[in-house]
Amino acid sequence: MDSHLQTNDPQIFDLIFQEWRRQSEHLEMIASENYTFESVMEAMGSVLTNKYAEGYPFKRYYGGCDVVDKIEELAIGRAKKLFNCAFANVQPHAGSQANMVVYHALLKPHDRILGMELSSGGHLTHASPVSWTGKHFQGFFYGVNEEGWIDYDEVLKIAKVVRPKLIVCGYSAYPREIDFKRFREIANEVDALLMGDIAHIAGLVVAGEHPHPFPHCHVVSSTTHKTLRGPRGGLILSDDPEIAGKIDRALFPGLQGGPLVHVIAAKAVGFLENLKPEWKTYAIQVKRNLQTLAQALLGHGFELVSGGSDNHLLVMRLHGYSGKDAQIALDNAGITTNKNSVPGDTRSPMFTSGLRLGSAALTSRGMGEQDFVFIAHKIAQVLENIQDSAQHARIKEEIIAFSKRYKSYESPIF
Repeated sequence: MDSHLQTNDPQIFDLIFQEWRRQSEHLEMIASENYTFESVMEAMGSVLTNKYAEGYPFKRYYGGCDVVDKIEELAIGRAKKLFNCAFANVQPHAGSQANMVVYHALLKPHDRILGMELSSGGHLTHASPVSWTGKHFQGFFYGVNEEGWIDYDEVLKIAKVVRPKLIVCGYSAYPREIDFKRFREIANEVDALLMGDIAHIAGLVVAGEHPHPFPHCHVVSSTTHKTLRGPRGGLILSDDPEIAGKIDRALFPGLQGGPLVHVIAAKAVGFLENLKPEWKTYAIQVKRNLQTLAQALLGHGFELVSGGSDNHLLVMRLHGYSGKDAQIALDNAGITTNKNSVPGDTRSPMFTSGLRLGSAALTSRGMGEQDFVFIAHKIAQVLENIQDSAQHARIKEEIIAFSKRYKSYESPIF
């Protein structure tokens, strides 16, 4: 019997093919997305998907784990080397689960968490009231000043009033560097634990292109995709052996069952890529491309939250139309982005007054500064004529021709 996808389920194969073509032809600028390595996808599509392995290496609840124990040990060892830390748990299925594991390990129900408010760049799992985390813990929030930067003195004032058990630093839409040392000083002053959520900036951190969360954070959570270019998954790190033990127990049997062994293997493959010397070259280019994009957009008269960026993303503050309108118009022109709230936003999260752009994915395809000048010009053409759908269609043809000049995957299936 022919078990190949194209023959066995042509409907799904066709949809995957359509997505492959979209990723090849459009400009992917969502800051939380990237093009992973082909070797990562090979590991994810391997026979490892068949194996169940509850527990941890050499302490499993199933037989037949000799090989997968070695795989997980490799992933753990590479993660510890990559982040220069003593402990790594590579089993979280995603960044949100990683955050929930940390809270479950270190907090009691209704303990206080202090994180950044959503409109300033925070994340739902930092105790937002609409998230599970905000329903089981008390969420309190700091924001940014009028210029769009964190005011650390203001964070300290809020922390002294709130007296949180845990402070979260690390965000999904904050374009500036994070001062982990200053956050640790604040945490020490109010006797709080400090958690760094570096899901977005991890790829820059390991390349030395962003300040490192260690030794300042008690615990660090991350995703393995985004700027790390690995598979979709989560990661938890620490240098504290007591916290490490609590993390392991909170993840299993606390919150997750069997780990996704094929994804853990793919994480190991991704970490090996991150450990190569050329990774720093990539991270530097990610930042250069984003800064070029920011300057070009400013030159077109657009307003950026905080006036620019120090990392892989920026947030545009829009006037006269919503982030949803901008996202749809750009999508119709072949440029994929996401609407995003801005500090002090008066629109709902479904519409927003901002747009978030990232450079990591297009940098993975080999694009450089001059390409991002061109892209900024096309973004300006679309947004300055946001109702002109005919022009958007013409720009899309230009974008497709431009995009085809750069490397993408040879096939939709690995």
